[in-house]
Amino acid sequence: MHPLKGERQGQISLDLDHPYRLLIAVANNPVPKKDNGSINLSKVTAVMILGVEDTHD
Repeated sequence: MHPLKGERQGQISLDLDHPYRLLIAVANNPVPKKDNGSINLSKVTAVMILGVEDTHD
């Protein structure tokens, strides 16, 4: 599982059967953040499923 960058910033990717990934977004309001500005995954309590995609295209 890892946060995405660029135009997908704020989304999180979870590996599925290669090359597919489950894309989610944190649905907490506000999004829990660490001091460095990254998402504090340990405090996330709600997500929105965005879809299953090959993000390498």
